[in-house]
Amino acid sequence: MSPLDEVEGNLLRKPTGEMEHGLERVALDYRPLHSFALNKEKSYQQQFADMYFLRLTKIKPAVEQKALAAWDGVVIGNEPVRKADRVLDIRQGELCWVSGTVYMEMALKPNILEDVSKDRWISAPVSNNKYYADDGTDAVTLEDESGRIRLVGDILSDVVLVTGCIVAVMGTENVNGELEVVDLKFADLPPQPGRWAVSNPVGQGDTTSTGMAGDGDQAMTYTQANGRGGKIAIVSGLGFSGDDHGASHSTELDLLLEYLLGEALSPAAQRKLSHISRLIIAGNSVSPEYRRPTGDDQTEKTDQKKYGYDSSSYNALPSRLLDDFLSALLPAMPVTVMPGARDPANASYPQQPIHPAMFPLSRAFTTGYSTSEPGWLDTVTNPWEGEIEGWRVLGTGGQNIDDIFKYLSSDDRLGMMEATCRWQCCAPTAPDTLWSYPFQDDDPFVIHTCPHLYFVGCQPKFGTKLIHGENGQTVRLIAVPSFSSTGEIVLVDAETLDVSKVTIKAGRGAHVGM
Repeated sequence: MSPLDEVEGNLLRKPTGEMEHGLERVALDYRPLHSFALNKEKSYQQQFADMYFLRLTKIKPAVEQKALAAWDGVVIGNEPVRKADRVLDIRQGELCWVSGTVYMEMALKPNILEDVSKDRWISAPVSNNKYYADDGTDAVTLEDESGRIRLVGDILSDVVLVTGCIVAVMGTENVNGELEVVDLKFADLPPQPGRWAVSNPVGQGDTTSTGMAGDGDQAMTYTQANGRGGKIAIVSGLGFSGDDHGASHSTELDLLLEYLLGEALSPAAQRKLSHISRLIIAGNSVSPEYRRPTGDDQTEKTDQKKYGYDSSSYNALPSRLLDDFLSALLPAMPVTVMPGARDPANASYPQQPIHPAMFPLSRAFTTGYSTSEPGWLDTVTNPWEGEIEGWRVLGTGGQNIDDIFKYLSSDDRLGMMEATCRWQCCAPTAPDTLWSYPFQDDDPFVIHTCPHLYFVGCQPKFGTKLIHGENGQTVRLIAVPSFSSTGEIVLVDAETLDVSKVTIKAGRGAHVGM
């Protein structure tokens, strides 16, 4: 039997008498961009249709540029391809191409006009898990400011199409008034800035990105490589709850806290964990307990409560547990908190930051609204955009991909994430089936600048891949799994954007693996 002092990672060993140096976490440069922040004075009196016209105006030039490069001068069957300026300019039997906004006609998709006409507005709306129907009744249409035409063709089954994406299609109109599509083009990845494009600290050298094409999951290589070797931890779906469901993974939450703090780990593991420089919580931090009022509860609610909250309709325990988790973690590392579908924030996209008043113990680490500089507790919007260690980062809480999933028969979440990048729109289904603020002057969901890192939280399982653009763009995609379901968090190397997965399970501690 080996002595305890010789067992690797054992904490029960006698003092060495040598001076131990305390570990310090590696600091990373962090700059939120506030791209999705709304004004305090918000109006909901305007029409939602303006968003689609804004989106078409923003993305249409890039789509038409791709179409011209591919189809200009093309001759099929001795007939040259011509451009139709509008949908209504398409002529039957003529080979042409046109650009516009995709609209999906689906019987299972919510229809507010039908609900009102059939008196369904009296009850709560029913949410379908899928809008897609495999019986062939779904229709793909293309529309612009002039009109709409139905699209048909085998190529449509090979591409990802949802309501709100901007495309250019080439084909001919048949006798049924449908456009038989033979080819299709998207805007593809937008221009990508070099590293440190926002902060550009003095002495950082060349900022031109040189993404190396090749294997789909190779490391990202850039000419700028003077980082500090830190890591970014991303977790979603913590699911703090006050009912039995939350208690089922409370041990994993405690182990997660100990893992991030480096407690109950060997000195070698603590040295590795000291490189975790920031935690990003990507949505669904709490899982509130929903209580249906019974007949007795309704009869008892005769007196209006004047002070505090009504404990029969609101349970404060989930928020309090999250606040305890953050207050224990914040002295050791900065935390970015993004709201999700279940969190105490507005339901419509873009979700605004969770108010610091929800964190009485942790709000001391915020900087308040008087300054634009982030504190160690940074409550941000969903979606969120920022720069971490020079990399342009875009992240969401998962509602945009979950809504796209309902339109498709596939369950390839990484493919859907890639499609949003190539559409240049991170939430194309807003405001049709994804609740959204009715923007009038700009559509913030249009991706003008290609990110280096794009993560989506609250997904069924972990996944990652690299995608490349025609002009050297390279984007790391990460599907962050829900911690309450999988016990997994994601670590991203802040220098190379390499990704590793950490699984935390009760009874086994934590182990690292891909």
